[in-house]
Amino acid sequence: MTQSVDLANAINSFVKGCKTDGTWDAIKACCIMAAWDGLDGALYPLKGPAPTNFNFVSGDYNRETGLVGNGSTKRIDSNRNANIDPLNSHHLSIYVTTATSPGIYMSGESSGNRNGIYANGASIGVPIRSGPALPGTGIATTSTGLIAASRVSASTINARVAGVNVSIANVSVTKPNQSINVYCQNVSGSTSDFTNGRLSFYSIGESLDLALLDNRVSTLMTDIGAAIP
Repeated sequence: MTQSVDLANAINSFVKGCKTDGTWDAIKACCIMAAWDGLDGALYPLKGPAPTNFNFVSGDYNRETGLVGNGSTKRIDSNRNANIDPLNSHHLSIYVTTATSPGIYMSGESSGNRNGIYANGASIGVPIRSGPALPGTGIATTSTGLIAASRVSASTINARVAGVNVSIANVSVTKPNQSINVYCQNVSGSTSDFTNGRLSFYSIGESLDLALLDNRVSTLMTDIGAAIP
C-alpha cells in the first residue's frame, strides 16, 4: 500500500508542480511511461490523446526506467498532429534512461518540413518546425535525462539537454501535417530511424520553460525510483 501511495503522490506532485510553474497548460499530450504495474498503464495518457502502441510487449517495460525500443519495429503514435500547436509555439520532450545508438526519438514531419528530436547525427538535433537543415545542439547523442526543444519564435528554438540550455537561431517553416511518433522518424506516414533507447516520459504541446519542465520531470523520476524497491 505504501508503494502505491508514494507513486500516486509523486505523480500528483508533478502535476501540481507544473501548474505552479505555469507549464501545465502548455502540455497538450503526455505519458509517464514508468511507475505503473504494466504496459497498459505506461501507455495511458496523463494528458491528451491515448497513444497507439506498435509492437511493444510487456517484456519491454520496466517500472523504474520505462519502455525500451528495439531499433527496428517498435514505436508509439502519440495521436497528436504536429500542426495543432501555433507555428511559433511548440515543444517536444522526452526523458531518456538509456540513450539510443543511433535513432530518432520523436518525429512528425513532411518532406522538407522537420519536426522532432534526433539522436542520429553528430549531436542531439532539434528540428522544431524547421526546414531541411538540421539544427544541432552541440550536445552528445549519448545524453540521458530530459531532452527537450521548444520553438519560441519565428527565429529561435530553445533546447535543453543534460541540464544545459541551448538557444538556436533557426527560421520556422510551414507546420507539417503529420502525427508525432515516439521511438522513430515519421515522415508523411513512413517510419524509419527507430531508436533502441529506453524512455520513461514524453510530452508534446506549446512552448514552455524547459528548465522548469526538466526540474519537475527529473524529480518525478527520482521519486518513482525511490518508491520502487
